[in-house]
Amino acid sequence: MTKDEFLTRFNLLQLAESEHNYQHPLPLRAAAVLIALVESDNGGGLQVLLTKRASHLKHHPSQVSFPGGKVEPEDKSLIDTALREAFEEIGLAPDAVCVAGQLPPYETISGFQVTPIIAIVSSAQVYQMDKNEVAEIFQVPLQHFLTTNDHHVFVAHKSGRQHNVHFLPYKHYNIWGATAVMLKDLVAHIN
Repeated sequence: MTKDEFLTRFNLLQLAESEHNYQHPLPLRAAAVLIALVESDNGGGLQVLLTKRASHLKHHPSQVSFPGGKVEPEDKSLIDTALREAFEEIGLAPDAVCVAGQLPPYETISGFQVTPIIAIVSSAQVYQMDKNEVAEIFQVPLQHFLTTNDHHVFVAHKSGRQHNVHFLPYKHYNIWGATAVMLKDLVAHIN
C-alpha cells in the first residue's frame, strides 16, 4: 500500500469498532506510541516501524512494540509524547515525521492509557537505538498485516474479568498484546 492509498483510506473511512476489550481499574497513566509507516525506498509500499524492547525493562520487557512511553510534564500533547519518545528510543527525528492522525486510546494491563499516533516517515532513516530501552529496530511491510490470516485471539482472565489477547506473528517475531490489537484495528480501519 502506498502512502497516498493509506492516507485516503485512513482519512475517508469510518473507524471500525476496536477489538480491544481490556479495561484497567483506575487510575491510569497517560502514554502515547508512534505507529510510524515508513515509505519504502524501493517502491515496496509502506513499512511498519517496530522495536523489540530491552529485556531488563520493568514494563513489557523483550516485547515487540511501537516507540513510545508515558507522558512527561514538558509534553504539550500526546503527539509531543510520541515524537519525543521515538526520538529518545530510536533517534527518529520529529522533522522526518508527518502525523496523519490517531487511534482511540487503549488501556493496558500495566496501567497505562496509550494513544497511538499514526505518522508517515518519508523514507528510510538512520536510527540511533537507545540500548537501555531498545534491543532491536525492524520493519514489517504493512501489506503483511493487510493480507495475513495468521491472527490469533486468546481469552484471558484478570481480576475476575475476561479480555482478549491478540497475536500477530511475523517471521520469528511474536507481536502481541496492545501492539497487535492496535495493528489489527488500524488494518480494520483502512480495509
